[in-house]
Amino acid sequence: MRQVSLEVLVRAEQATDVLLAVGRWERFPELAPHVESTIVHATHPDPDCSSSWELHFRSGLLRWTERDEFDLGALEIRFEQTDGDFDSFQGTWKLTQLGADVAVSFTAEFDFGIPSLEGILDPIAERVIRETVAWSVTGMYPGSEVLDDDPGLAGAPAEVTTTA
Repeated sequence: MRQVSLEVLVRAEQATDVLLAVGRWERFPELAPHVESTIVHATHPDPDCSSSWELHFRSGLLRWTERDEFDLGALEIRFEQTDGDFDSFQGTWKLTQLGADVAVSFTAEFDFGIPSLEGILDPIAERVIRETVAWSVTGMYPGSEVLDDDPGLAGAPAEVTTTA
């Protein structure tokens, strides 16, 4: 399984507000160029949340539907693919209040289930997912900072490259 992680520092916000904003998946197509579309079937406070996604990937679209679980007390959103192009895809958005700021930590694991192509597909999918998260959070919170050792992601969202 390939793991993707990214951390963004959102300045001068409350963690619960950021969690609810990040969970507004319907905004992602306007914020991240890789996102072709999102359909929110149900969201917080509904106990059975789910969403469907289409991301630009190579010369086509990567599609999946996921179950989304919002836990405001733990400041987490957990997700797991229920149908789609991955063999498996799951992860967590975890927020931490750091004084006046909020650390947004995104982690996900995925597997296409095609061992012979993982060397080609996995790095591209990892980049697309990381860039989508970076563009989305920094688009919602322009004063935020991507904390990453990848020079293509650190800093302002303008530094995040896209491949549509």
